[in-house]
This record gives sequence, structure tokens and C-alpha cells, in this order.
Amino acid sequence: MRRRQLLALTPAAALAACTAEEPSQGPGADGPGGSSDGSSDRGGAEGTSSQEPSAASSAPTTTEPPTAAERLLETLSPRELAGQLVLVGIPAGSEIPEQVLTEHHAGGIFLLQVWESAEAVDRTVARARELSRSGLPALIAVDQEGGQVRMLRGDTARKTPSAETLGEQGTEAVTEAYTSIGEDLAARGIQVAFSPVADVVDPALGDANEPVGGLDRGFGTEPEAVGECVAAATTALAAQGIGATLKHFPGLGRVQKNTDFSAEGIEDEVTGPEDPFLQSFRAGIEAGAQLVMMSSAIYPQLEAGVPAMFSAAAIQDLLRDGLGFEGLVVTDDIGAAKAVAAVPVPERATRLLEAGGDVVLTADASLTGELVDAIEGWAARSPEQEQRVRESAGRMLALKEQLGLLQG
Repeated sequence: MRRRQLLALTPAAALAACTAEEPSQGPGADGPGGSSDGSSDRGGAEGTSSQEPSAASSAPTTTEPPTAAERLLETLSPRELAGQLVLVGIPAGSEIPEQVLTEHHAGGIFLLQVWESAEAVDRTVARARELSRSGLPALIAVDQEGGQVRMLRGDTARKTPSAETLGEQGTEAVTEAYTSIGEDLAARGIQVAFSPVADVVDPALGDANEPVGGLDRGFGTEPEAVGECVAAATTALAAQGIGATLKHFPGLGRVQKNTDFSAEGIEDEVTGPEDPFLQSFRAGIEAGAQLVMMSSAIYPQLEAGVPAMFSAAAIQDLLRDGLGFEGLVVTDDIGAAKAVAAVPVPERATRLLEAGGDVVLTADASLTGELVDAIEGWAARSPEQEQRVRESAGRMLALKEQLGLLQG
């Protein structure tokens, strides 16, 4: 694959490989030095010199100047590269532990639990800026879907309906609600919404689907209609400068239990590479979603016994190669979630990277150092693994640049 070939290159060489202009070829050209009949074309009729430059050899080769993210990537230490691949949850009413950003250089934070004071949110966002290294600002994210899943309430954000209600009302209602969400997040200095939910709920389960149907978090049970709502939400957030996160790939609509609270009842025996329930994720990707959150559930049709967030079949083969997603792939919570409790903490980060993912989310801030240590140590073991970490850090920095956090 082209992506894998670029991993072997230095960032500067990869940039040149991606941006050099292709030589122009005239009609019937087979390549440099050849004619359409396969002859070497050394001698020209009527004394034409064979030394005259061809269109291919005279075409200029140009490269685009490096972006702010690419320039910054070249300056980061191994510790800073590793830290960019961790997002840390900060519960309402608590302070950001200083070492999360000063020592471990976490890529950013996300707001946990319910925040009802705009002043408290603003203070936390400002503190994240103060603790971050100059020129390497923290990304700020929050779960803000509407309905029951709204971390910002009170005077921090307006109330919006659940996805289930919005799905019944149609895409205009979705656009209105997610425009409101985007405006409220932008006003608080937050760049990423961990929404919209792209899961299609199995109508045979309905509310028995605890993580989505039971909480009214899904736009519906029909993939095409859900996809239209997901695209509308993604577009509305982008219009306010907010990055959308499609979740929970490849879908939680067919499991019974919530992966946050259970390691049982979280297998989806149906979803596979050609599943129509993937249509909603494809719609969100085509609408420009910049992040995808992986499910912690298990999908035997993709990779038996392996949570999707640790599965190369789910991330690399299906999401990236199959659906063409090139943005930031993040986990659901790996800090407190029961679904991954049996996995050693360091492996929760390195297995994601091995599978082709980028960033781990931990609701337990005390795990930050251990996760960053694991990523830094893993990168030091081989040039290929170091480049894998650089690739993901590059995606994080590119996202920060797209969302206006990096200086040009």
C-alpha cells in the first residue's frame, strides 16, 4: 500500500514523495525514453537531434512548503511525541494534574462528568493552555451528543435533544442542534466534540442495546437515514470550527451490554467488512469527520476475540483501507472501562498503535505517565515502531493545525 511505503521514509522524504508533480507525457508515451512502439527513439527523422529535451525531462518538480504541523513534528522529543498520543479525562470540579501536561506532554484533555459552570470550564481550559509547552497547545474535547449524554450543562451549553429524537425529526433538526453544540463548544475554547454517534441500532434489540438504544443515543435503525443525520451533524460542527468524532466504529448497535461497565455481552456476531450498518460511518467520513472513536466490543467477523480498538482488521483493513479514513483514530476510554480491564495498562496503548490507531483516551488521569512511558519505550525498540509513533503524532498535530491551535 502507498501508506505503508511512506512509513519507511523520513518526514521530509515522504512529503516530497507525496507532492512532486508527475512528469507529463505526450500521446502514446510509454515512459521515459520510450516510444509507443517500444523503440528507443534514438535517431530523429530529418536530422532531428536526439538531445532535445523531452516534455517529461523539462517539466519542473515542485514540493509544497511544510505545514506548521510538519515543522513542529521535527522539533518534538521522543517523550513529547509519545505524549501527543494520550488524551486525559478531567472530572468536573477537579484540577488538571500538572504533570499530565508539563512532564508527560499529553496531547490534550477531555472534560468528564457534568460541568454546569461556564467559569469552571473556562478556568480549566485556560489552565491547560498555561501548563502546555509553548507552541504545543493541548487539544480540548468533550462528550456532547445531546439528550442524556451532555457533559456541558447549566450555563456552559444549551440543552439539545437526544439523537433518537433528532433522527425522528430529520436532518434539519440535526443541523440546528449540532450548530448549537458547535457554537457552545467554540465559545468555551473546546475544539473537539466526541459526537455524533454513528451506531445503527439493531431494531430487534431496541432499548435492550444498552450503550446506544437504551440511552436514546442513536439516530435510528436504518443505515441510510442514520448516515444522513451523521453527515448533517458533522457538517454543522465543522461550520463552527469543531472537529466531529464518529463513534463507535464499527458499531455498537448490535451488542447488549455497555463496554464501560461490562466485559460480557459485548460481542457483535454479525458486523463484517460488507455490513450495511457501516454506511453511516462512511457518510460521516465523506462529510469530513476528522476523528473516529473505536469500539471496545469484539467482532468475530473481523477478528475473533480482539476488541476493535486493538484490531488491525478493524482499523487498518476496514476503516483506513476500506472506508478511506485518513484522520485521527482514538479509543473509547481505556482507563476505567471494564471491557479492557484485563489488558495490562501499557498494552492498552501499544496494541492500538500496532493495529494502526493513534490516540488512547483515559478517564483515569493517574495512568497518564504509565501510558506515555509505554509508548515512548515501544517507539525506541525499532525504527519501524518509532516511525509508527511519529505517524500518529503527525496526525494529532495536523488536527490541531486544522482546528486553529498551531501558528502558521
